[in-house]
Amino acid sequence: MAKDLFSSLDLNLLRTFIVLHQERNMRKASDRLFVSQPAISKALQRLRDHFNDELFVKTHHGLRATEYANQLAESISPILDDLSSTLNESNEFNPQELEGVIKLALSPFLLSAIANKLFQAIRAEAPNVQVQLLNWSKSTMTDIINDEVQLGLNYEIGHAPKELIQKPIAQDRFTGYVRKDHPYEGNSIEVKDGVNFELATVIAVDWNSHQSLAEKILKIKGLEANIGFRSELPSAVIDVVNNSDMMFPASKFLNIEHNNQLRSLKILFDNQDINPQVCVYYHHKNRNNATMLWLKKILQSLLIDNQ
Repeated sequence: MAKDLFSSLDLNLLRTFIVLHQERNMRKASDRLFVSQPAISKALQRLRDHFNDELFVKTHHGLRATEYANQLAESISPILDDLSSTLNESNEFNPQELEGVIKLALSPFLLSAIANKLFQAIRAEAPNVQVQLLNWSKSTMTDIINDEVQLGLNYEIGHAPKELIQKPIAQDRFTGYVRKDHPYEGNSIEVKDGVNFELATVIAVDWNSHQSLAEKILKIKGLEANIGFRSELPSAVIDVVNNSDMMFPASKFLNIEHNNQLRSLKILFDNQDINPQVCVYYHHKNRNNATMLWLKKILQSLLIDNQ
């Protein structure tokens, strides 16, 4: 008869196993679990003995999971996530009782646009939390998976990992901005005519890190964009455009219509507006998490109000 791996297992070890599989690093796993590294090593040895598999092999870059460990993690993670959701559903959610740090990562367009309103909205309902709003970085999706960031806000990402839920909550519209006395006198511009401008664009990691939206759209037309300046800071792009003949394709959420040094140009793609989706990103295990749903609702409300 096959060994009963369930009845003889200390279920506390499964949490250690999942965290090790996520982190692939003993020190980081011990930090997340608030235990010593020797305790992690001891737990790992018990897991190896129980499953009769190495599970994790040391490499120069940390730990490499065995094929069996990957299969085990893929099977166990959804079960533990559902158990966590079920246990927490019984607690009535009250944001006023929240404490600690709330970390959100936002694309730079969106961070610049709604940072203050987002902070005020969160603190109005959860006065005891510290709010940290981060610029979306190369590590953000991993940070969300590892619970180091609760939720992210970015444009639609084609390569988002399967662990993350990508939920559209708003639609953006891009408008071109040039300095007030720019030699171009029109009020609108077709995308194909963008080659006549030198462009300044915002770098949004994971969405347009290597190629801006303007470049992608012009490429569809068989044209090559002339990019003169890129920055992760919208304020830096605006400053450059204020003092040059460059055009800035900007998110409507930036709300820079009030900038009296710039004027707007409606950007058209075959007479259609350019409307990329804005999405929230969170771990699949948090799909029913009350705090996550509350944060998502706040973000959606703010973006709708800014439309």
